[in-house]
Amino acid sequence: MISIQNILPAPIKETTYNPNSQVWNCSYELTQNTKYLIKAHSGKGKSTFLHSIYGLRTDYDGLIKWKDQNTRTLQEDDWVDIRQNQLSIVFQNLRLFPQLTAKENILINLHQENVNDQKIYEYSKKLGIDSLLEKESGLLSYGQQQRVAIIRALMQPFQMLLLDEPFSHLDSENTQAAVELIINRCAEQKAGLILVSLGEDFGIPFDQVLDL
Repeated sequence: MISIQNILPAPIKETTYNPNSQVWNCSYELTQNTKYLIKAHSGKGKSTFLHSIYGLRTDYDGLIKWKDQNTRTLQEDDWVDIRQNQLSIVFQNLRLFPQLTAKENILINLHQENVNDQKIYEYSKKLGIDSLLEKESGLLSYGQQQRVAIIRALMQPFQMLLLDEPFSHLDSENTQAAVELIINRCAEQKAGLILVSLGEDFGIPFDQVLDL
């Protein structure tokens, strides 16, 4: 599904490139229904890697293909479709709209046919934020906002889920609840996931672990 061919971002090449990396300057495929953990210390390019897959960065040598198409050649409309139906992401900095309510943030990337109020409430209750859905997200704690971002990513259709240190401000109980939701949702959609972290696997049964 995602073909990586010897990518090496310019900032990494100039600063923190690890010649023993299993991610940079290597060729491999990231396939649907497969769980990947990519681990590295801070500042080694974990977010850069996910942003490159998601099409937010193109400042790299090499090639990324999404279903055999060079992502650098994709047009804006192509990316809109991919990001609404095929790739979903939890950003490290969350990218919520603070003036919108938690529920409005969850709904923002959904087509009308994918809106399911019952499932939103179910997920929110599971993560302990069901009473906060009508509250402006900017008034929530960072941990609460992180749970909103996770639910937003899980509500849309996707074939690959990208997770950028998604549990950094969650306690162990909420982390476990979020992990269960993520695993179940990926199974429902026969989707793969790529999680980047400092090394912790959070109890997720990864199929492959790669050192960045």
